[in-house]
Amino acid sequence: MHAGLSTTAKPDLKALLPTSPDAYPQAVDLVRGLVLIVRMNEAAYRAASFLDDRILGPATEGAWMAGSAVTQAARQATSCKPVHFVFHTGHVGSTLLSRLLDEAGGVLGLREPLPLRTLADALDALASPASLLAEPQFDSLLDTFLRLWGRGYASTRAVVVKATSSAGRLAGRLLAASPASRAVYLHLKAEPYLATLLGGANSATDLRGHGPGRMRRLLAGRDLAVAPLYALSPGELAALGWLVEGLARADAEAAGERVLALDFDAFLADVAGDLGRVLAHLGLPRDEALLRAIADGPVPRHYSKAPELPFPPGERAARLAESRRDNRNEIGSGLAWLERLARADERIAAIVAAGAA
Repeated sequence: MHAGLSTTAKPDLKALLPTSPDAYPQAVDLVRGLVLIVRMNEAAYRAASFLDDRILGPATEGAWMAGSAVTQAARQATSCKPVHFVFHTGHVGSTLLSRLLDEAGGVLGLREPLPLRTLADALDALASPASLLAEPQFDSLLDTFLRLWGRGYASTRAVVVKATSSAGRLAGRLLAASPASRAVYLHLKAEPYLATLLGGANSATDLRGHGPGRMRRLLAGRDLAVAPLYALSPGELAALGWLVEGLARADAEAAGERVLALDFDAFLADVAGDLGRVLAHLGLPRDEALLRAIADGPVPRHYSKAPELPFPPGERAARLAESRRDNRNEIGSGLAWLERLARADERIAAIVAAGAA
């Protein structure tokens, strides 16, 4: 595990854990009861599009620590800031929003912490004999990471954690565990979402790879007559992704006004205005002139997951138009699949109806 990582951590890395985000909990190993702590800094956080294993390398300083020691350090954490979240249904501009919040000032953005995925999987298993964690252990682990994510720098007004799309099913649990937290939930209507997914360079591999987990989530607690994954077309697999993430969003919105639902197409139509809405929702100051400068600046004109690459105005619309032309039949297949499921389940029907409006 992490064979290329240097584990010759300096003694001060452990000492930093209660006091500074420079000691970052990058991964959790539930089997061994360990947490990987790596050294970061403000510039590294700002540069990182993902806080998963892509931030690790031979020069990374870090070490595995006993989970009990990490929990103890978290309970001693100082300089705790408000922790808020960006959840999303995937391919809907969440990294762009996170980087725009960085530009607004006072935000420490944590993009896709790997432990969120581990915690989401652990939540799925909690009620089964296969769970590695008892309920109190899960709650303790969730509290540990909330405390550690809340450590900020002197300039930090709030920490905004941008989840991986599949970790959105953890939203309700996170908001219940952290009553002061608020969240934004980015999403798209069904048709542009399917066009986006089907237009991806590796769409077939991506859709099949995520299919088993998405099907398990769809069928959890539901008696639906659905064809097996191997019989689903690419459009139907894309529709499966839209639906399960839509169900997660609906669960999260049970938190009421603490969750701001944001359609990505609407956001792109008024970046400055909606960025201001997000800041206000998170209790952060907003400067109208700064918001306009950010919206007109370089961040929206570069690929947010690889800022060195340009993403000129009109690029997204051109890609969607191309996908709609090339994948028209598959998009139709996916939409028809959603309509069939909607006729069999009232909750799915409500989500499909909202996604078609």
